[in-house]
Amino acid sequence: MPADQHRLMSKFIYDTSRFLAWVGGAVLTLLAALSVCSIAGRSLSFIGLGPVPGDFELVEAGTAFAVFCFLPWCHLKRIHAEVGMFWHSYPPAMRRFLVIAADALMLMVWVVLVWRMGIAMVDFYANGEVSFILQMPVWWGYAASMAPAIFGCLAYAWRLLESLRLVAPQPGFEPAD
Repeated sequence: MPADQHRLMSKFIYDTSRFLAWVGGAVLTLLAALSVCSIAGRSLSFIGLGPVPGDFELVEAGTAFAVFCFLPWCHLKRIHAEVGMFWHSYPPAMRRFLVIAADALMLMVWVVLVWRMGIAMVDFYANGEVSFILQMPVWWGYAASMAPAIFGCLAYAWRLLESLRLVAPQPGFEPAD
């Protein structure tokens, strides 16, 4: 693939990851507002209000969606939690190997997670399981999370290619050596 196509692909992956992170943030903001309304309704039950029905079901599905939206951007920016106490004492070749190994492992874990999530979604669809209060099909939550999860496979693979120096990273996103 020519360098121009690499740059376009990189821009697409980074821009889409950033956009998904913003979507995840918006969803979490709405879920926080829903939780506040539900808690306020519970505390004001003496005037006839009550909790939002199915609030925990919506928070569960929405939080899963938000996590799948956030993680590709976190990985591209290398802002996952890490322990770097001895990092700078390692020789550069070892640091590079560890970055590549971590990126490869993250990609493998992500692919297995998406694969199993797809199987679970199909199973929930086939058996018609619904949530307890809202009677919402359980597979809907899996289906909503599937698009950002599949995109995450692309972002994780791209970051591995960057770490292997097969494609140039976006400026400011160079792997640590």
